[in-house]
Amino acid sequence: MPRQKDLYEILGVRRDASEEEIRKAYHKLAHKYHPDKTGGDKAAEEKLKGINAAYDVLKNQDKRAQYDRFGQVGDPFAGAGAGGGPFGAGFGGGFSADFEAPFEDLFDVLFGRGGRGRRSAARRGNDVQYRLTVTLREVALGTKQKVRFDRVDLCAECQGSGAAPGSNPQTCPNCQGAGQVRTSQGFFTVTRPCPRCHGTGTIISNPCPRCNGKGRVRTRREVSVDVPPGVDTGSRLRVAGEGEPGEGGGPRGDLYIFIEVTPDEIFERDGTTIICAVPISFPQAALGATIRVPTLTGEAELKIPPGTQSGAMLRLRGLGLPDIHGYRQGDQIVRINVETPARLSRQQRELLQQFQDLSDSRTYPIYRRFIDNLKRFQQG
Repeated sequence: MPRQKDLYEILGVRRDASEEEIRKAYHKLAHKYHPDKTGGDKAAEEKLKGINAAYDVLKNQDKRAQYDRFGQVGDPFAGAGAGGGPFGAGFGGGFSADFEAPFEDLFDVLFGRGGRGRRSAARRGNDVQYRLTVTLREVALGTKQKVRFDRVDLCAECQGSGAAPGSNPQTCPNCQGAGQVRTSQGFFTVTRPCPRCHGTGTIISNPCPRCNGKGRVRTRREVSVDVPPGVDTGSRLRVAGEGEPGEGGGPRGDLYIFIEVTPDEIFERDGTTIICAVPISFPQAALGATIRVPTLTGEAELKIPPGTQSGAMLRLRGLGLPDIHGYRQGDQIVRINVETPARLSRQQRELLQQFQDLSDSRTYPIYRRFIDNLKRFQQG
């Protein structure tokens, strides 16, 4: 009689291998010899039967301990022909057609997830998103906003059970409360969520009138949110535990607030820098002056040097926006626009004409440089 192959040899692991090592070895082999991968090769199918049977024993601590001690699982004193082979009853000389493969593990290998019919598994609730609009001036100092949003909550009338007050969910007669049903597919048994209770293990015979047996209703929620200084359009704030409730005792999801900063009529933003265009008069630009300019938090004094040209950029340090991480404070840039008088009285015209008559090339150095460059260009 040929020697029965050792279960550890079948999975290719040492006898002192950990549960995780055994599980990984099984996943690798089950994926390799699955019919979808081998095209229905009979030899591969037989090999997969042995792999499934070996894993069925070694993944169970009690079965593994019995196998390590006696070299088989089942009655250690029964002969192999009587069903006492190394795989237990039904595996003395081969493999029983009633063998049940560990399908949840195999499903995990093939599709990247397992145990989808486990009704007791806790699952985190869904996150909720909200778009909050703030002004640039609110961004400068930070703001506290009340946020009102809709989310799904447990029904207050039935406490999430889905059953009308005074009644309880009933055990599903189709799966006897397991939430799963098993069907045979070829040489192994497949476990799937119960089609009647959809994996919950219970059915609602007397549904709650408020939620129609769903156990959940849509509600309006209001929370206060601290918007930190320096946020920008696209910034995301997280409020933990303000999302929708989980399933199977899982935690709530979170509330994610996406910030949108509205354009300002006076200020432009460039990161933490604030830019403000300020018009001044021709005499102020020529003679110099001290003016007051707007800032995000009020007003500030700005000195205009004599001879300031239109388009000049003057800096007010520390009057921009804070960095959202609090590392530094930006500056405010004042862009000077020299306004040309549009309507002049007779006396103003006469005075300006006198000014023009008294002017020479030294009065307009920028214009003088332009004329000099133009002459050099024309002369080649």
